[in-house]
Amino acid sequence: MTTMTDASARFREFKMPDVGEGLTEAEILKWYVQPGDTVTDGQVVCEVETAKAAVELPIPYDGVVHELRFDEGTTVDVGTAIITVDVAPGSGPVEEPPPAATEPAVAAEDKPAGRQPVLVGYGVAESSTKRRPRKGTSVPGQAQPAAQNEAKAAVQAELNGHGTAAPAAPRPLAKPPVRKLAKDLGVDLATVVPSGPDGIITRDDVRAAVAPAEAPAPVAVPEPVAAVTAAAPAGAEVAGARETRIPVKGVRKATAAAMVGSAFTAPHVTEFITVDVTRTMKLVEELKSDKDMAGLRVNPLLLIAKALLVAIRRNPEVNAAWDEANQEIVLKHYVNLGIAAATPRGLIVPNIKDAHDKTLPQLAEALGELVSTAREGRTTPAAMQGGTVTITNVGVFGVDTGTPILNPGESAILAVGAIKLQPWVHKGKVKPRQVTTLALSFDHRLVDGELGSKVLADVAAVLEQPKRLITWA
Repeated sequence: MTTMTDASARFREFKMPDVGEGLTEAEILKWYVQPGDTVTDGQVVCEVETAKAAVELPIPYDGVVHELRFDEGTTVDVGTAIITVDVAPGSGPVEEPPPAATEPAVAAEDKPAGRQPVLVGYGVAESSTKRRPRKGTSVPGQAQPAAQNEAKAAVQAELNGHGTAAPAAPRPLAKPPVRKLAKDLGVDLATVVPSGPDGIITRDDVRAAVAPAEAPAPVAVPEPVAAVTAAAPAGAEVAGARETRIPVKGVRKATAAAMVGSAFTAPHVTEFITVDVTRTMKLVEELKSDKDMAGLRVNPLLLIAKALLVAIRRNPEVNAAWDEANQEIVLKHYVNLGIAAATPRGLIVPNIKDAHDKTLPQLAEALGELVSTAREGRTTPAAMQGGTVTITNVGVFGVDTGTPILNPGESAILAVGAIKLQPWVHKGKVKPRQVTTLALSFDHRLVDGELGSKVLADVAAVLEQPKRLITWA
């Protein structure tokens, strides 16, 4: 029979890593493996969504998947074990692996030779979250900590003001996803009647407990509709329902918090300018056939981005941040150009690192990679950190312009409206010209009206006369 020591060495728990900077939780979007599947070191086993992005997690072990600790759609704290791998399959009968509380962290000698701590896989801070042993069972070869139990009883007795401890109510048996469902629905598991084996509470038990409270009057809504509503997953549409509630989490939750913080922290000012971009549109068509731009994405956004970089070079004070803690203005001598991108998971703002040093072909390549990565949901947290200024292109939705909210930590954001054919006075005559409206929002603590106006005017001037890309560069 497998001993306790053997079991500890045989099973490896992979914990939810911090895939960003200081993130505390992540939602499991999709499992790519199931119990019994063989995995290899570096194989992606699941996709998780943090407050910043969706990230694929590789497993750092070779072996066979023994257990998936959480279902898809479950939000898990960083440092909590999410999957158990049998690293010595075929070495004997499979017993229940020891709980997380008794299994030591992966020691240096257990790591593959030559590997260093990386963003995912190693380097996770020790978590206070521990997996409890199953009720009514004991770990083979391990004595029950009688002294510890007596100490707990003494503390409880002291709290109760008596000489003997009051008996504690047994903790209801339920798996983590079921506990989360109960928490979301506001159900006290102690009041739920279990129907699972060994008295385990199931999802259906939780839903059955909440259904009577949610069921409306029989006269207003037939009973079958109420039952369907109670059993429907969060965010799902029910036929005939007047409302649908969608949990706010992940990227959308983080975006909402950031926008509220930005709007009520930095005093926003927005200025507008309408500009004739006919020459810029002609240059876009010429660049599409240029051999130096072959295979690259060439569109108006590329030249708008270049125009903003030129304006920042001419007015470097706009590329700054406000340090509230130290009461300092931090001037940035580099430009990490953010591009706002709408994705199914919400708005994200990845940025092009050191965009100020890139040639037009290099900027086009970086912009194309950024957009395609965002659309595929592969943007990494690192790609969304450290931005200095941002462009949001609302024109792709047919919108003329808007008043954009600053990305936290940045001093300016440029909104680009739709480019439309409009009557315009050109060389003394009214002619149809390609026209757009630009809007620049800036933090009035560090960008005054003069500086903001200069930046916006310079962007407009470059788009009106693209040859300034050469003369002003």
